[in-house]
Parts: sequence; structure tokens; C-alpha cells
Amino acid sequence: MIHASQVTKQFGSDGKGVTALQEVSLAIGEGEFVSLLGPSGCGKSTFLRCLAGIETATSGNLLIDGQPISGPPDRLGMAFQRDALLDWYDVLDNVLLPADFGGKRKRDYEPRARELLAMAGLSAFVHSYPRALSGGMRQRVAMCRSLLLDPRLLLMDEPFGALDALTRDQLNVDLHHLTQQRNMTAVFVTHSISEAVFLSTRVVVFSPRPGRVVEDISIDLPRERRLAVRESKEFGHYARHIRGLFEKMGLIHE
Repeated sequence: MIHASQVTKQFGSDGKGVTALQEVSLAIGEGEFVSLLGPSGCGKSTFLRCLAGIETATSGNLLIDGQPISGPPDRLGMAFQRDALLDWYDVLDNVLLPADFGGKRKRDYEPRARELLAMAGLSAFVHSYPRALSGGMRQRVAMCRSLLLDPRLLLMDEPFGALDALTRDQLNVDLHHLTQQRNMTAVFVTHSISEAVFLSTRVVVFSPRPGRVVEDISIDLPRERRLAVRESKEFGHYARHIRGLFEKMGLIHE
């Protein structure tokens, strides 16, 4: 579904620019959940923005379904670290924003919005405003919004990074179930080794800037996952291996 070949992204020019990505090559099949894991500033978010058609690669090829990316792909869902909810819209209208922006009739998508909010445990808050919600609830609303148009490709840039550990764990479980049920392709940016291993079919480790692919790791864990899988020997093996890669890069010190 996604094919990146020697993708390089530079910002600025005349010797004063910054190379965010350098010769990144990566293929992602339909239905995979791939986490991009690496230190701050390593180009993970830049790569995500290139996939979304927000940024354009300086060189190399980046294709979706064999076609160059010239703008936001069809059936794209996006979620960011900040929930970006509109404070003057209630929860339902915030979830319906993608239909509104797409020039679609919101009432046609209201049943879908209510279904997603029910799945996220937010049925009682349909007409509440964002100021009345906790951080975790706001992120659930943002997640529902990203799923409204039944995306084929879901791009997420550290959506749970600012949340407490318990809320983050629950949203990891929610996201896992949602993507499994709908067989979505997901590319997920995170700094958390545990989160990446729990959610992913593959974890792609990036080097410090300029971002390069250090290792592409297949995660062979049960397709249906519960938090208890983090206590398994297999999970620990993947987490230790990834931590070892960061130690070799000098990013973790014992």
C-alpha cells in the first residue's frame, strides 16, 4: 500500500538547511500497524506529514497504491498529540468536522459518529463541550473524529503522549481493537517502546537526525492483544532488543 524509496527531506537551503530524513526506504502492506520509534527530532513526524501530503519529499519516491502523493490521500484519518478540538462545538459536532470540511451532509454521518462515540464510551457526553472533558476523553473524541469517514489509512503522531499512564494504557487497548475490527492500515509515531511493541505488527526504529531506518522489526505476538501480553517473555524480548538499539546509538545510558 505504501512504498518509500530513498526518501530524503531537507528544510532550508544554501548550506543552512536541516536534513530531517535521509534515504528512508520502507514498505507497508494493507492492514499493517507500523510504529515509527526514535528520539525527538529524528524525522518521524516529518515522514508522517509526507505520507499525509502536507510536506513534499526533497528527493526519492513516496507512493500510495503505486501513485505519487500529491495531496492528502483518499480516505485518510489523522490524529495528533494535541486533540485540536473546537471549544465552541460540542462533542458530536467535533466528531462530524471531517464531513463538514469535506462538503458532505453532516446528518448523513451522524449515525456513524454516534456509533464511534458509543464504542469509545462517550455516549453520555455527545452534547458536552470539550472544556467539560478530561484529557483522555478529549483524545477519545479526537480518535473518533479521525475514524468518521472510515479511513483506509490512519496516521497518528504521538496522540497519547501527554496523557497519564493509566489513560494511555486504556487508549492503546481501544485503538488496537478499533484498527483490528476495521482492518485499517496505521502508521503511528511514538517515543514509547512499550506502546510501539503492544500496538504494532512492525516497529521501525529511526536514528537521530537525519532520520534513517536503523531496523525494521516484525512483532510476532497474538493478533488480539490485551495489556497482559506486556508481561510475556516474547514482549520482553522485543522491548529489550529495541532498548539495545537505542543504547548502541548512545541514546540510553545504564
